[in-house]
Parts: sequence; C-alpha cells; structure tokens
Amino acid sequence: MHHFDLAQSLAAERARLRTRAGLAEPPRHYRRPVERPFTAAERGTVTILLGGLTATHDRLITAAFATSGYRAEYLPQADLEAFQIGRQYCNVGQCNPAYFTVGNLVKHLRALEADGLAREDIVERYVFFTAGSCGPCRFGMYESEYRHALKNAGFEGFRVLTFQQDDGVKASSGEPGLKFSGHFGLTALNTFTCSDALHDTACRLRPYEVQHGATDRALDEVITALHAHLRGRTAFEILDHVPAWVAHRLAAHPRVRNLANGLVKVRQHLRGREYRDALAAARARLDQVEVDRLRVKPIVKLTGEFWAAITEGAGNHDMLRFLEAEGAEVRVDPIGTWVMYLLYQAGTRARVDWRVGRPPRALSRAAIAHDLRFLRRRLLFGAVERIFAREYHRVAQALGGLPDRLVPQAALARLAHPYYHSMLRGGEGHLEVGKTIYYTVHRKAHMVLSLKPFGCLPSTQSDGVQSAVTARLPELILLSIETSGEGALNARSRVQMALGEAKAAARREFEEAVARSGRTLDDLRAYVAAHPELRRPFYRVPAHQGVAGTAANFALHVGHLMNGNR
Repeated sequence: MHHFDLAQSLAAERARLRTRAGLAEPPRHYRRPVERPFTAAERGTVTILLGGLTATHDRLITAAFATSGYRAEYLPQADLEAFQIGRQYCNVGQCNPAYFTVGNLVKHLRALEADGLAREDIVERYVFFTAGSCGPCRFGMYESEYRHALKNAGFEGFRVLTFQQDDGVKASSGEPGLKFSGHFGLTALNTFTCSDALHDTACRLRPYEVQHGATDRALDEVITALHAHLRGRTAFEILDHVPAWVAHRLAAHPRVRNLANGLVKVRQHLRGREYRDALAAARARLDQVEVDRLRVKPIVKLTGEFWAAITEGAGNHDMLRFLEAEGAEVRVDPIGTWVMYLLYQAGTRARVDWRVGRPPRALSRAAIAHDLRFLRRRLLFGAVERIFAREYHRVAQALGGLPDRLVPQAALARLAHPYYHSMLRGGEGHLEVGKTIYYTVHRKAHMVLSLKPFGCLPSTQSDGVQSAVTARLPELILLSIETSGEGALNARSRVQMALGEAKAAARREFEEAVARSGRTLDDLRAYVAAHPELRRPFYRVPAHQGVAGTAANFALHVGHLMNGNR
C-alpha cells in the first residue's frame, strides 16, 4: 500500500509554483546603495546646501554651519518652475514637498552649471542637507527619492545628507564630515529660537505698519546683523581662558575639564553678553516700526502638515502673504512647537515602554533597574523640554515679547485625545487637532486654516477627525486646503470665502469692544495720536478674556487708559 506524504507533496507543489513564477532563485533583498561619504577633509571645499523653511530660518541657520567650519548656502524659495522640475524627475505620486524641494535643488544645480561649473565639479563640491524620517508616511522615502531625481536630472552621485528627526536629542547625520558638536548644537539652538521669534514678530507687525514695507526692511537688517554675530563665534575652550596653573590641573583631569568646558560654553552661547547685546540691537531696530493697532484684522491661525504650514512661496500658494494682502493677521506656528511635540512624544513613549516592559515582581532587582532606566529617560526628556522652552521664551522676550508662549504639549494632547489618539503617529499626529481646539476655545484666533500637501495620508486622517470637532464647536471657522503645484486660484478663492466669515466676526468683536470702552472710535484715535508710545510696536497690550482680535484688545485698553484705569 502506497503511503501518501502530505508534507512532501506540499513542498513539491510549492517548488513547482515558485519555479513557474520565476522565484526559484534565492531572494535578493534590497540594500541601500553605498554613497560616497562627506569627509572631514572636505569641510573647507564642499558647500552644504540648505532650504525648505521660512526665509528667516534658512538665512540664519547657515550661520550655525559657518561658525563650525562648514561652507553653507541656502536655496531660494521654491517656485512653480521648481515644482515642474521635481515632477519631471521624481516618481509619480510623491508628496508636494518632495517635488518642490528636489526640483528647487535641481534648478539651483542647473544654474551653477549655466554659470560655467561642470557637472562633475558640482557633484564633487556640493552636498544637500535635509531632514529624514522613518515615519509611516511617504516622508520616510524622501531621501531615496531625492537621489533618484538627481540621477534622472544628470547629477548622479550627488550626495544627500540627512538627520533623522525621530532621533530627537540623539540626532546625527551619520556622516564623518558633519558632526553635531556642542558648539554647533548650541548655535543651531540660537538660530532656531531667534528665527521663530523674528518670524512671529514680523507677522504681528506687518498688518499694522504705518509705512508699507517698514517691517520687512527692519527684519532684513536684523537678520543680517544676527547672522554676522552668530557666524563670528568661535568654539570655546576653557584652557585658553584660565591661568596656566589651572589649565595644567584641568588638563590632567579630562572629565572635570570637559564638564567645566561644557557648562561655560552653554552659558556663553545662551547668556553671553555679546549675544544679549545682539538681541537688544535687533529689538531696537524693530522698535522703529510705527504701527496702528486700530485696524480691524481677523486672526488666522495656520496649522497643518509641517512643511506646508511653514514654507513660504509657491509650496503653499504663498498663503501667508496672500492672507496679509486680504486683510488678515496670521498666527504662524514656530518650529519650537514641533520640537516640543517630538520631545513630548518621546517621553510618552518612554512611559508606555515602562509599563509594558516592567517585570511582574515590583521589588525585584530587575524591576528596580527597569524603573531607574525609565526615571533617567524621564528626567532627560523633562530637562530638555524645560531648557528649550525657557530659552525660546527668553529670546522671544528679548526680541520684543510679542510671540505667544509655547502651548504645553500635555494640554494639546488632552484636548485632542477624545478625537485623535495621542499615541498615533504620522504627520503631526494629534497636534493639528489639539491646536484647532485650543485656539478656538481659548479665543486665540477667529479662523483656523490647515495647510497640507495633496494626498497626504496623515493629514487626511486629521481632516476626518476635524468634522467631529466642528460639530462640537459651532463657533469654529475651520478650512483645510490641500496644496499642490497647481490650483492656487481655487485654493485662494476658498480661503477668501472663509475669511469673509472671520472678518465679520472680527468686526463684531471690535464694535463690541469700542462700545464697552465707553468711547467713540474717533476719541480712541485722537488719544492714540496724542500718545506716541501707543504706536510703538512693542507696547504691551493686555489680552482680555474672550477677545481674540488685536484691534479689539487695543480698543479696550485705550478705553481703560482714557478712563484713568491703568
């Protein structure tokens, strides 16, 4: 009697099907192509290209590279031509930021070639530095997409350097020639906090400037001066600033020397006299802009996908300048909010890991060691959060004090969690939903405009959740816009319709404020004209409960002054 072997039959049939499908050979797994590294010896000859943020951020961040011994240049703002170039050389179905970013890079490289530089020299003498991610959206594929497009455009071998934003405080480029030293990191912190504060301040002054263009002219001078100050810094070495006998002892104890060197370096970068003087000079220049705060402007809060909300130019239909031209005051989101979000998520993940991985025996050696590891991570993330927030608020205050304080991440997570689980990843996660609720219930804005790239999956999830938020908050004026290289006219038309509602709300709020002040609008204007300090940009106007508009708050404040109530 013949014995039927089921396992053998299955194996034979599986082999037959694999052969038929062409899978008989062992699988060849994908390996990332080996790229020529950026070495330390090339720092003086290779230029690092940057771009993709606001013009203020892009200009100032080059100072952090320059003071650390690197050559760096920022790319101009991407336009529609850059978008078309990106679409030509990238794969189909990429995110809007990928097309604009790599298209802008290729456009710049072509301009270098047109100026007489050979392609081989361009590949040899330039690299591109950008953020990377291993997140669940297409952002994780940007690095390979950049290389693919550069190869298609004829710049094969052009190097792309990335740092992983998910690594948080452990971020590294992975390149031997690009090291994130303490001097570089502290200067980068200065550039980002200054850029955030200056960008926010300019957005609060431009709508009310008496002389058109005064804010932009002052901002340009301030950026130039701050860039020169930050670029001119030298790496601090404590052995060069102490007596010989102290230097001898410190040299014999490397740990003590490194600790002392680090502490003094932090003090010098964050609280040094030269840095404080540079911030004071910047404030003094911006303080020359005269403003008229009795102009009624609706407050529009920009949220959405990080790149689409923060970039300037065609990447988001030049929405910031368009809103200002349409009579709005825009509240931009600082990069500091994104940094705090990453730190908060890392701390939250650490707490989850602590609960899940803790040994069952509470007082065992393994459980105590597990608790100590968690405590160390918690203290680290908590300390970094407090240091960053304190530095941001200190710089914002030194530059005039107009930007709002960073919203506590725990508050945003608590507001968003009933609608969008705070542990979900992708894009900005729960952050967009939390900011929409926060700025509405606390009367910080008349309208929320969410910008995101066309086809962005995490942003689509947020849009679905926002419908439930809108149902719960009838006073919310929310508009979501998907940006792409085309469709600017349609997007701006939709914004104009929503902005009409916001303008009406701002006008009603202002009229109620004038009525509450007990004075007429002409009386308020006459009082302001007679008191020049009220036309200074950094005059502190107190916020009133339930009042969002700048003009409404100012009318109430001037009314109090006229009534003798200071």
